[in-house]
Amino acid sequence: MMLKIKRVPTLVSNFQKDEVEEISARGAGCGRNCLRNCCLPGSKLPMYACKNLSNSKSIADETKEAPVDFLESLVLGEWEDRQQKGLFRYDVTACETKVIPGEYGFIAQLNEGRHLKKRPTEFRVDKVLQPFDGSKFNFTKVGQEELLFQFEASKDDEVQLYPNAPIDPEKSPSVVAINVSPIEYGHVLLIPKVLECLPQRIDRDSFLLALHMAAEAANPYFRLGYNSLGAFATINHLHFQAYYLAVEFPIEKAPTRKITCTDGGVKISEMLNYPVRGLVFEGGNTLEDLANVVSDSCICLQENNIPYNVLISDSGKRIFLLPQCYAEKQALGEVSAELLDTQVNPAVWEISGHMVLKRKEDYEGATEANAWRLLAEVSLSEARFQEVTALIFEAIGVSVEENEKSTDGSPVDLDVTAPQPMEEIDGLNTHATMVHV
Repeated sequence: MMLKIKRVPTLVSNFQKDEVEEISARGAGCGRNCLRNCCLPGSKLPMYACKNLSNSKSIADETKEAPVDFLESLVLGEWEDRQQKGLFRYDVTACETKVIPGEYGFIAQLNEGRHLKKRPTEFRVDKVLQPFDGSKFNFTKVGQEELLFQFEASKDDEVQLYPNAPIDPEKSPSVVAINVSPIEYGHVLLIPKVLECLPQRIDRDSFLLALHMAAEAANPYFRLGYNSLGAFATINHLHFQAYYLAVEFPIEKAPTRKITCTDGGVKISEMLNYPVRGLVFEGGNTLEDLANVVSDSCICLQENNIPYNVLISDSGKRIFLLPQCYAEKQALGEVSAELLDTQVNPAVWEISGHMVLKRKEDYEGATEANAWRLLAEVSLSEARFQEVTALIFEAIGVSVEENEKSTDGSPVDLDVTAPQPMEEIDGLNTHATMVHV
C-alpha cells in the first residue's frame, strides 16, 4: 500500500513554486539567474577549498592561517549579507527562543513565520529511495543570489579561497546556499554536486564532504543535519542542513553505552535515557574511516527502506544516527490528534532537542514532558531498534562486543559514558530573544 500524508513543506528557496506554464510561456532564459543551462553560462561564485582531512584524524592544522575565517566570515558573514539584502522570508533572529526547564534543557522556538509560508502538497512517506524528478522543485532552480560559495576538499592539502571561481557544469560543484525559511541563525544548505541532480540519499563522498564542512567550521555550536525521505526531508535533491546555535543540544547530553568498535577505530554506542533510540559514532583512525562507517550504515537503512535522520555534532567528531517511524505512524493514523495539532514534524533538529513550534500556545506551554512525549512517538520500539542495529552491523561487518557476565547473567561492565561538557568557546550573540526560564 502506498502511504501518503498531507504535507505542508517549508519553502527553502524563493523560487520553490510550480511555474511550469510561466517558464514555458517565457521561452528561452528564465530570467531568474538560476543554475540551469538558461542562466549558468559565465556564472561565477567564490570557491572555498578546505584542508583535505580524509586521511587525518584531527581538525585542520591551525599553525597556518586560513585566507578567511570559514565560519564567521564566510558562512555567517555571507548569510548576514543575504539577510541584509532581504532574501529571507522572515527575520529568524526575532523569533522567541527559550531553554525549557528540566534535566536535558530542550530548546523551544516560536517560529510562526515558517507555518505561514507553506503550501499544501502530497508527500510520499513509504519509500526512502525515490528517483530524482526534475519537474519538481530542486536546487538547480534557486537564484544564484541565494548561493554563498562553492565548497570542496583541497587537492593539494592547502586551504584556498578563489573569490571569482567559474561555476563549471562539467565539474558539478558542491555549493552552500541559504535556506530562505531558516529555523536558526546561519541556516544554510550544503548541496553536494548540485548539477548532477542526485536524489536525497547519502553516499560515501557526500557524507565525507559534510564531515569536512563540520571540521572546517571548528565550532561545536555549528552542526549539520540530514533528513531522509520518510523522515521529513521535503525536497528530493541531495542536501544537508546546517546552522549555528550557541547552546548544547539535549541529544548531546545523553549518556551512551559502547556496543562495539570497528577495525578502523570507530566506536559505536547506543544512546541511553533519551526518548529517541539511536546510535552514536565517534573516533576512527582517519576522518574517512568515520565517514565510511556512518555512510555505509545510512546506505543500509536506505536499502532496507528505513527512514532516518543524522546529526553531525562536535565539529564532525560525533555522529548520531536516528532511525524513526513518526511519518509512518501519521499515515497509519497512530499519532494522537493532540500531537498532530501541533503541526510539528520531528526531523533532525527536533529530535536533537531544538523544538521548532508553530503555535504560541505550544510555545508558552512548552515543558520537557511534552517534548519527551512527542519524541517518544518518533522512536523505534526497543525490539525494532535491535533488529535495525543488527542489520546495520551486518552491513558494516562488525559484531556486538560481549560483556562479561556475572553469575546471575547480568552485565558486569556496561561501558557507559557520561556526556562530556562542550568545549568552552565564546558564543556569537545571535539571538537577542533567547531566554532561560
